[in-house]
Amino acid sequence: MTETPNLNYIKQLADGSSSFEQKILGIAKREFFEEKKEFLNNYNNKVFAKTAENVHKLKHKIGMFGLETGYKTATDFEEELKGNNPSLYPKFIVILDSIEYFLKTI
Repeated sequence: MTETPNLNYIKQLADGSSSFEQKILGIAKREFFEEKKEFLNNYNNKVFAKTAENVHKLKHKIGMFGLETGYKTATDFEEELKGNNPSLYPKFIVILDSIEYFLKTI
């Protein structure tokens, strides 16, 4: 994966307000970890319709952290899951892992 997560979009939204930036980041962190856990649970239980819903939620975080190619992969994965095809899982989990590492290190 050549893309790396960043805070550009969040900084743009915050427009110089560090408290607003921290609030958004705090919410994004909390939601991301909860959504990833739910995604993995549904994926491991092969409930692909629910997994597609999880991917839909997560793809917005992916976009928020500046991963344009990752967002496209998430969109494709979501559609494939609706047809019970989880073939993009390896690419998607790399994206999630990169965001997780980023969030734990900022």
